[in-house]
Amino acid sequence: MPNKPPEQRYSLDDLLAVMARLRDKESGCPWDIVQTFTTIAPYTIEEAYEVADAIAREDFDELKEELGDLLFQVVYYAQMASEENRFAFADVVDAIARKMVRRHPHVFGDADREEFLAKNLWRRIKEEEKAARGLGTRPTRFSDIPLALPSMTRAVKLQKRAAEVGFDWPNVACVLAKAEEEVAELKAALAEREGTMAADRTKHVEEEFGDLLFVMANMARHLGVDPEAALRDANAKFLRRFASVEEALAKEDRKPEDATLEEMDRLWDEAKDAERNKT
Repeated sequence: MPNKPPEQRYSLDDLLAVMARLRDKESGCPWDIVQTFTTIAPYTIEEAYEVADAIAREDFDELKEELGDLLFQVVYYAQMASEENRFAFADVVDAIARKMVRRHPHVFGDADREEFLAKNLWRRIKEEEKAARGLGTRPTRFSDIPLALPSMTRAVKLQKRAAEVGFDWPNVACVLAKAEEEVAELKAALAEREGTMAADRTKHVEEEFGDLLFVMANMARHLGVDPEAALRDANAKFLRRFASVEEALAKEDRKPEDATLEEMDRLWDEAKDAERNKT
């Protein structure tokens, strides 16, 4: 495929042709040729996170690039499936278009919009789809929540599904009380482990810490907060403030390892105050 000049745009068909060429057994890329569904899956997860990161930073030029990377993952899977005579890219497009039309009868059909939304009838449609595919015998209502999701995101989805049948705290105050209870249990586990690193006691600390995180995921759901996005923002805030600490020390020809904890705490507080004064 020739290199097109900037004024000529590549099409989706071109992208499919690029992928086919990369996987060509005779003239393709040696790395691409040996990849499998399993080896590509981690890259797909990484690309999805990079899309989310670009959105969080409101970097739309980068978002365009990252969406292309994510689209390429879909093209990659479709090419490998085509080679095994399982399905083609056109089948992927057809399947998702049909699913969206089927799951939105209040948009594409004659279903009453208010009734559809009020009664969560999309869930009934999903259950009918599972039954049609022979998946109606799954053991629990949670079985279709993917294990590969980030743990905090999966926790929120599990809790939301349980809440649909009334298994939920009535308000945020109750969740806060549960969080305080879990903090107390974590403290007790830490005290129990004091002076020893026995594997079972360390496991107990890990278990209590996990319980606390699970409650915090529930807190996020009750507050209407995406815990993954909130933690991304907290990570970005930490990086900004620590960069300010490093910059302040660099003006004195020093590095963080040359400063005391008290000095770094003071510079951290100054960076924190400076951020607040900007808002």
